[in-house]
Amino acid sequence: MTKRKAGLNTICTHVGEVRDTQFRGAVSPLYMSTSYAYENVDIKRYPRYFNTPNQEALCRKIAALEHTEAGLIFGSGMAAVSTSLLAFLNQGDHVVLSQQSYGGTHSLIKEEFGKYGIDYTFVEGTGVDDFEAAIRPETKVLHLETPSNPLLLVTDLEAVAKLAKSRGLVTLIDNTFASPVNQNPADFGIDVIIHSATKYMGGHSDICAGAVAASAEHINRIFQLAKNLGGSLSDQTVWMLERSLKTLGLRVRAQNENALQLARHLREHPDMAAVWYPGLEDHPGHAIARAQMHGFGGMMSFELADGIALDHFVNSLEWVKPSMSLAGVESTLTIPTLTSHALLSEADRERAGIRPNLIRFSTGIEEFEDLRADLDQAIEKAKRHSGVPTEN
Repeated sequence: MTKRKAGLNTICTHVGEVRDTQFRGAVSPLYMSTSYAYENVDIKRYPRYFNTPNQEALCRKIAALEHTEAGLIFGSGMAAVSTSLLAFLNQGDHVVLSQQSYGGTHSLIKEEFGKYGIDYTFVEGTGVDDFEAAIRPETKVLHLETPSNPLLLVTDLEAVAKLAKSRGLVTLIDNTFASPVNQNPADFGIDVIIHSATKYMGGHSDICAGAVAASAEHINRIFQLAKNLGGSLSDQTVWMLERSLKTLGLRVRAQNENALQLARHLREHPDMAAVWYPGLEDHPGHAIARAQMHGFGGMMSFELADGIALDHFVNSLEWVKPSMSLAGVESTLTIPTLTSHALLSEADRERAGIRPNLIRFSTGIEEFEDLRADLDQAIEKAKRHSGVPTEN
């Protein structure tokens, strides 16, 4: 009889556990040692080699969630991004990236790659034709992000993967916004899947980590560089991340539901200038998102109507927290021009469509009606402060 494939929540809960064979505890024991025996052992373990018991187990869970052969974990999402890119690029190579990439990725490319003799092209569109037009003979990597940060633009994963394979290129994706719950890029042929595990994987705003999932061959290539760069993760954080991943499916599905309801509410709100959410039928990437995503995610962006004081709206919120990061169980928002994309030049932000009044919203697991009421009351207060006529 064929063994039944485990479902998402079962994988989150059980795959990648460290078995407590001594006391048979229900959770993984935490191995804090930074020094292990080297004689008469099968594996020489060392934290910087990403192979302590807790590290190895967590990598198995991440690989299982992303439908890949292997995984690797890092001290931050940017450690995962930088190590993965540099593992496949050498002096004289060229990489094509989406203009909609995370601000930290932009900064890494623009500030550091010239030192290594690596050239790059940021494409403004998100279609496969945009990537194809930027490919050169020396191109080695295509890097994409979908849904993108912060405008939630969508790229066709299967089309980009087919293009890359036809040209012998490696594809990398930042899958942070989607999470493994909502999107599994490996199923569409993408080679390397990267996460800021600080976000949905951690989910409680108390962990800083990065993760990569790929074939065993690609993970080994990334590992060969990673062990030299030293971006490993402490076992205390590894244990906390494994704990957090147990509820990933439950958390993200609740966030999906809240986000879709909020996006629909805001789209009809008279004081909204624009709402970006791939679950909305009028979103330009809705059809592709529906085909390649299991859920539309907990992230959205919106702009208030002209004349409404942005700072007063933010300061009037009661439940929603202004916060730098995203994807916690609590709803948060941020202004990308002041935080995630502050390091970009004004011209780069303009090209990416990131305007000063853009708000990026991370939906939590609170009750929808409480979130709706909080946003509505903050808008009304901001309108009164700004002298904009209110409903009352």
